[in-house]
Amino acid sequence: MSRDFSAGTAVSRHWSTVRVVVVGDPATGKSSLIAAAATDTFPEIVPPVLPPTVLPADYYPDGIPVTIIDTQYSLEGKVKIEEELLRADAVVLTYACDQPDTLVNLQIFWLPEIRRLKVNKPVIVVGCMLDLRDEHFPINLERMMGPVMQQFKEIETCIECSAANLIEVAEVFYYAQKAVLHPTAPLFDQESQTLKPRCIRALKRIFVLCDRDRDSALNDSELNQFQVKCFNAPLHPNETEDVKRVVRDNLPKGVNHLGLTLDGFLYLHSLFIAKGRLETTWTVLREFGYNDDLVLPKENIPVPSEMAPDQSVELTSEAVDFLKGIFSLFDSNKDGYLQEFELDELFSTAPESPWDEDPYKDSMERSELGGVNLSGFLSQWALMTLLDPPQSLAYLSYLGYTGDLAKAIRVTRKRSLDFKKQHTDRNVFQCYVFGPKNAGKSALLTSFIGRPFQDNYHLSSNQCYTVNTVDQLQGIKKTLILHEIQERDVKEFLSSKDSLAACDVAIFLYDSSDEYSLTRASKLLTKVARKGEDSGYGVPCLLIAAKNDLNIYPMAIKDSEMVCQVMKISAPIRISVKEEHMSNVFQKIVTTAQQCHLSVPESKHARNNKRYRQLVNSSIFFASVGAAVAIVAMVAYRAYTYRKTNSTR
Repeated sequence: MSRDFSAGTAVSRHWSTVRVVVVGDPATGKSSLIAAAATDTFPEIVPPVLPPTVLPADYYPDGIPVTIIDTQYSLEGKVKIEEELLRADAVVLTYACDQPDTLVNLQIFWLPEIRRLKVNKPVIVVGCMLDLRDEHFPINLERMMGPVMQQFKEIETCIECSAANLIEVAEVFYYAQKAVLHPTAPLFDQESQTLKPRCIRALKRIFVLCDRDRDSALNDSELNQFQVKCFNAPLHPNETEDVKRVVRDNLPKGVNHLGLTLDGFLYLHSLFIAKGRLETTWTVLREFGYNDDLVLPKENIPVPSEMAPDQSVELTSEAVDFLKGIFSLFDSNKDGYLQEFELDELFSTAPESPWDEDPYKDSMERSELGGVNLSGFLSQWALMTLLDPPQSLAYLSYLGYTGDLAKAIRVTRKRSLDFKKQHTDRNVFQCYVFGPKNAGKSALLTSFIGRPFQDNYHLSSNQCYTVNTVDQLQGIKKTLILHEIQERDVKEFLSSKDSLAACDVAIFLYDSSDEYSLTRASKLLTKVARKGEDSGYGVPCLLIAAKNDLNIYPMAIKDSEMVCQVMKISAPIRISVKEEHMSNVFQKIVTTAQQCHLSVPESKHARNNKRYRQLVNSSIFFASVGAAVAIVAMVAYRAYTYRKTNSTR
């Protein structure tokens, strides 16, 4: 039997085999279908259930073998079928063309059962024994299955076949394999007959990368380079003209005097998919690194595999320069800000904007009109790089970065080593913000990104961050990340051994008008100091007296200064966010982070241990001196005795 399938294509990951499970009512032709596909002959006698059957790698062009699992429905075998369905890569669901009730049973039992089991794999509906259908009662398959496919989106395609006449038998498992290796769902919306948004974004990025002269069109040379890269075969000039003619005839704006436009590029892929040539679009996507979810897999991003807990990741100057160029490119009106529509366009070649969700949603400074300046833009990238290096590198790629991703980031030196050297070369510092409820933590974070003061703050996330640049002496800029930690979460947070490893400096806010607030802040400071000593990740700390515009309680200044003296940290910093009296608090935080060996607190436990070690060392010293004196005395006595004995002789 001859088989005519499309040329083989690359697949998104290594498949040792595609596992297809065949289910359906009894006597619907499951076993005969499998046997006919495997042998190219119709078996006169088949057992009730076939053992696993393998179609070899060279059976279909993709070069991946297909393992077919036959099943037989019974009450006793129900559990076995469920297990097989959950292990399937694709499901072939059969009905008998000469038994209408088996088709009805697909809708009332089998498809709901597959959905109940949450199989979430493509389903190929197959009508078997086409040769037995009464020719006086023809059925329009498309009209009959259309409503069913609308109800059950997991159905990839429907096909009818005849094992007896070897009609469309091999095609059944080809479609099943194809649904796994080249799935429709990520690319195309069957209901609207349009490309899905994420597919459009991926293809737009590919178009931009191939448009080397940046004129928003693929000329003949660029089209040919694209063809060679994806399909390893050049386009002949007449083929290039044929492609452009097809696009021009159906979508005039798809081609202009410069070449194929983005609209034309997208139209071609819609055409491929509509004609069932999904492997063409998938070949393109996979050549440019996309997986089945149409993202660049994080496991393929070259991030450092081994990092100490107290190391962090920063963008290199090369990556920062690229981002500056991107900012300038998308700042269409050159006002120094990226408005929301400009940010949307900037991220239009990525699966979605990475900054629409926590923890990035409200973390950077914006203008009154919502625009983001260059400083805020780069700060946000610094935050994403610190928290999620693979995501940061992936989005650099989505934006068109073509350099070596491994050279786009650098791993900082260990903070423990910075401490010993009493110097750090970090450009990005993370500050943990502790304090009791209503101490003013949220007000401090929002003031850092230029938001106006509010009387009440409502946290939208437990992972609350703000980030901005801080000007230092001689025009040097550092990036500071404030990470608010709620008082109720401190115990759980500190339960991890490495909880303070990523912290460059910790600050402790209290309400200046509330004596109890200072007491609670002091206890938090003590807990963090003790945790730092126990874990080996001691961090410099600052005490901040917030709400300094309120009436402070009588002993507030003396009490807070006493806390700092006892803990051996810098004097309290007094601020009022409401009245914008900030005492250069952010510069002081950065300076403290840079002077990492200073302002590291000592807990009472540490002081007791220190006194104990001093006492032990003193005891050892005096014991050593005493022993030395005794030895000297003994030697002197022996010498004296020896001389006396000799003189008497």
